[in-house]
Amino acid sequence: MAFKTDIQIAREAAKRPIQEIGEKLGISSDDLLPYGHDKAKVSQTFIDSVQDRPNGKLILVTAINPTPAGEGKTTTTVGLGDGLNRIGKKAAVCIREASLGPNFGMKGGAAGGGYAQIVPMEEMNLHFTGDFHAITSAHNLLAAMIDNHIYWGNELEIDTRRVTWRRVVDMNDRALRQITASLGGVPNGFPRETGFDITVASEVMAILCLSKNLSDLQERLGAMIVAYRRDRSPVYARDIKADGAMTVLLKDAMQPNLVQTLENNPAFVHGGPFANIAHGCNSVIATTTALKLADYVVTEAGFGADLGAEKFMNIKCRKAGLAPSVVVVVATVRAMKMNGGVAKADLGAENVEAVQKGCANLGRHIENVKSFGVPVVVAINHFVTDTDAEVATVKDYVAAQGAEAILSRHWELGSEGSADLATRVAEIADGDHANFAPLYADEMPLFEKIETIAKRIYRADEVLADQKVRNQLKDWEAQGYGDLPVCMAKTQYSFSTDPDLRGAPTGFGVPIREVRLSAGAGFVVVICGEIMTMPGLPRVPSAEAIKLNADGDVEGLF
Repeated sequence: MAFKTDIQIAREAAKRPIQEIGEKLGISSDDLLPYGHDKAKVSQTFIDSVQDRPNGKLILVTAINPTPAGEGKTTTTVGLGDGLNRIGKKAAVCIREASLGPNFGMKGGAAGGGYAQIVPMEEMNLHFTGDFHAITSAHNLLAAMIDNHIYWGNELEIDTRRVTWRRVVDMNDRALRQITASLGGVPNGFPRETGFDITVASEVMAILCLSKNLSDLQERLGAMIVAYRRDRSPVYARDIKADGAMTVLLKDAMQPNLVQTLENNPAFVHGGPFANIAHGCNSVIATTTALKLADYVVTEAGFGADLGAEKFMNIKCRKAGLAPSVVVVVATVRAMKMNGGVAKADLGAENVEAVQKGCANLGRHIENVKSFGVPVVVAINHFVTDTDAEVATVKDYVAAQGAEAILSRHWELGSEGSADLATRVAEIADGDHANFAPLYADEMPLFEKIETIAKRIYRADEVLADQKVRNQLKDWEAQGYGDLPVCMAKTQYSFSTDPDLRGAPTGFGVPIREVRLSAGAGFVVVICGEIMTMPGLPRVPSAEAIKLNADGDVEGLF
């Protein structure tokens, strides 16, 4: 049986005017700033007006470590949101915006899939409402102002060897990782080494996603460390006098975007830091607003739970005062087989033994999430090739871990296929069983925080860091940054730093290559193994298959 592609399904969607979607949450048309007929920004005035309302239940969707077989975290997030609305609950979805890098690279978009998608799919996966462009512009404005300050006399006495603020672009471009800037003589400034990161790794992106309002945004932008003097004292963005102009560029980008699912349920899509190099969650302002407007809010945290859920709990919840009522861990039979050693080409054949073997990865994620004091449900995202015996194997394994696994067919059937999952998730959320607490205390030394995550979440034996890294962490503690959480930049494909080490590995160390202080965002980035803050394109990038057809419709996006 041939199935329609995601983009075909999205194109056939019966979208409703965005004003109607807003009405479902009590947002009047006066409080929506439309971007066309099917998307709008929610005004800050409206957001301010609902702050005294009680919060709904927060449901986090995370997943096992991603595999080429596919897991469907966003698909499940959307499917669960639709399922909750189907069973009579007032629910909203909160997800991240998509980066052009993976869209034209290898991962694809971030709008869900099958009959559990957010629309307009093409626009959301392309320019959308321009938020990423605004972040890119604000970030690079600061970079330009730093170099300009140095050119015109360098009043702040910046050591040009210690400018830490790199540039960004929202594209996978390995040629820009390390560059020499300002070549060509005196008129072009002082030559120095620098480089580019991808926009989603920008501290500005992290700040936008953690800020409560515009004044909080400007304060955080101003607190970013951009360089050091010869005496190693820090130079802040506010010293460059860039924070005001950056805030102006980000004024509209701060407002959450409202769109809809295929079933015309409300969805907030806002912010998009990558979980393997940043904190991986949608914006605090979108999540907290949704909680004031809906009884249940389904949100996601990027990649596997070792990255996304860990950062959601230890960074986002800590900073925003949030607490999830229940966590849904997404798994697929196909991914279990792959973790069990089956090649991608052979996933179609039944292999109960491989499923059983591969469940170790899922088991560790369940255990980890439970350690935060939150109840766990496993959603088995159904593929048509799954057999009853394979599904039963996953269910039995999860039951042995003290949790429940529910088969969800949202990709194929929309909310009809996710109603069982939604019913159980709502029951658990309503039961108020959660006793949430972050994994470590604020006052714990930075290196101990890193060790806590490495040993308790990844199950590493040790953290490998040279004296330079350890001294840097101690210096930051002495400067008053010791109470910050740590943000681990690590491969998403494994609990370890080796992307090929699948399943539930043990007996490994976590090597730290570099640490970066994100003083404005309020965390310390710990770069582990070979992880890159500027990814490269694969041998055959997705961009090769993306085009316009004769009718002017986009094809090839997924």
